[in-house]
Amino acid sequence: MNKPFTVTVSQLNRRVALMLRSEAAFSDISVRGEISNFVYHNKSGHIYFTLKDNACSLKAVMFRSNAENLKFMPENGMKVLVFGSASLFPRDGSYQVYINDMQPDG
Repeated sequence: MNKPFTVTVSQLNRRVALMLRSEAAFSDISVRGEISNFVYHNKSGHIYFTLKDNACSLKAVMFRSNAENLKFMPENGMKVLVFGSASLFPRDGSYQVYINDMQPDG
């Protein structure tokens, strides 16, 4: 039996994040879903929420530089189409979508 390759949690999370960022299939995506757990941080201008469908959910973040360009105010229950990239937030080991743009869906 081979000895397993040992890494720290930080090393593993950084490697997985790097793999996701380098994979073209995850760097330019659009995802359709419903907003829940919506939070707008007044101080930072960042938007955080969960994007969900009838079977699964995905954490989502939209930073101020992109959120400032929205032509509507997202809210819980709203169906949206988001555009961005998927990656892993290494500190929390959290897989999420980083949103560049968003539009109402329907």
